[in-house]
Amino acid sequence: MHNKFISGSKEWCALPKLDIAAVKARIDSGAKTSSIHAFNIEPFTHNSNQWVRFDLHPLQKSRRATIRCEAPVIDRRTIRSSNGTTEKRFVIRTPMTLNNQTWEIELTLTNRDSMGYRMLLGREAMNGRMLVDSEESYLHGDVTPEQIDLIYGKAIPVPGAGLKIGLLASNPDLHSNRRIMEAGEKRGHEMVFLDIKQCYMKLDADSPAVHYRDGRILNDFDAVVPRIRPSLTFYGCAITRHFESLGVYALNNSAAITQSRDKLYSLQMLQEQGLDIPITGYANSPNDTDNLIEMVGGAPLIVKLLEGTQGRGVVLAETTKAAESVINAMKSLRANLLVQEYIQEAAGKDLRCFMIDGKVAAAIQREAAPGEFRANLHRGGSATLVDISPEEESLAVKAARTMNLSVAGVDIVRSNRGPLLLEINSSPGLQGIEDATGQDVAGAMIQSIERQLRPAARPTVVETHAREYSEMDHVIGF
Repeated sequence: MHNKFISGSKEWCALPKLDIAAVKARIDSGAKTSSIHAFNIEPFTHNSNQWVRFDLHPLQKSRRATIRCEAPVIDRRTIRSSNGTTEKRFVIRTPMTLNNQTWEIELTLTNRDSMGYRMLLGREAMNGRMLVDSEESYLHGDVTPEQIDLIYGKAIPVPGAGLKIGLLASNPDLHSNRRIMEAGEKRGHEMVFLDIKQCYMKLDADSPAVHYRDGRILNDFDAVVPRIRPSLTFYGCAITRHFESLGVYALNNSAAITQSRDKLYSLQMLQEQGLDIPITGYANSPNDTDNLIEMVGGAPLIVKLLEGTQGRGVVLAETTKAAESVINAMKSLRANLLVQEYIQEAAGKDLRCFMIDGKVAAAIQREAAPGEFRANLHRGGSATLVDISPEEESLAVKAARTMNLSVAGVDIVRSNRGPLLLEINSSPGLQGIEDATGQDVAGAMIQSIERQLRPAARPTVVETHAREYSEMDHVIGF
């Protein structure tokens, strides 16, 4: 015999056989069947019996935790939902714990992303054990956000597997992209290349999503690594921002990438923090060309497009006449540009500091090819290992912190008045710096993600659930 009890219209339950320590259920005696949120549903045969495996987000309106479940299939039924649509669902039977009582219930598997609750408990599952007071909630204990963090952490991977990490970029064959994929796989993670142009978004308060052109829904990623080419900055940052809204960690968030791509805005942020930069001028009208040239010390000087990378859109004007011609020509095309002093004593050399989590992971000196003033490796420049000074290191650290970039390439030039910040790149290349230093920079990037999603000494999924079964006994009756 079992004692009848009264429950509220929503309660925290546990499904111990599915390793779900806490899930909020809507208790509805008006519904006949019960259901649980499930996606990536995959039937398979085990010992000649039909089973099903599926992924489950146990937290309401959150995808930060994912649990992989397996259970025998007891039936497949056509279920009519409250909005009148029908769906054929797998049915499983599993124990449920509520109010210190445990009994078996049947659950249909369906995607409940558009629903308010991850679980619906209908009258069949109540099994004569409970009555529902629709005016009450959590009569058998609420679960605090702190307890949820203890159970599920920031991100819970599929048991026995690594994180699921998407590389959000354009070219899978690019050396830097290949290295990041290899580094992640080497560390035991599932790496997926995501072409930015094949991603699209669903904006909806109940079921937002990132879709892929092949039909996949990409909401189950633990993290993404944005490597956005300049021509796709707006769309790439929009996709990154949407992943962030789903609780997916972005190594370099969309806001930081957006501001770093605007050379004028980033220089304004840096100079606001008192960081030394080359004298730079900006004006809208061609009438101000002479004043701009004079402002930066005259020719020779550098003219830069605001949106350029790898040395593109950067011109050295060696005479005043050449500077006037270049500036006015660009302005006639309505191009936004900066005029910047030329650091002649640098002799075509600069420093690239590869920053990860506010520290210099590796540093090289880049030297321009003969006849070229730009030291970019994509312009034929060469790279050598270099020891940077404490002043240069401090400048790089402050720059990355100012721009709020977890990963950045900070370019510094050595001048007669000390190190000067040239610019900051949110998608720095890996080949030159790894070849010159011999360091596994790609692996360090993956480790940065691990530090965010798997803090040191975090218990395993099994250990966490085992501990919670004892520690939360007074909350939901384990």
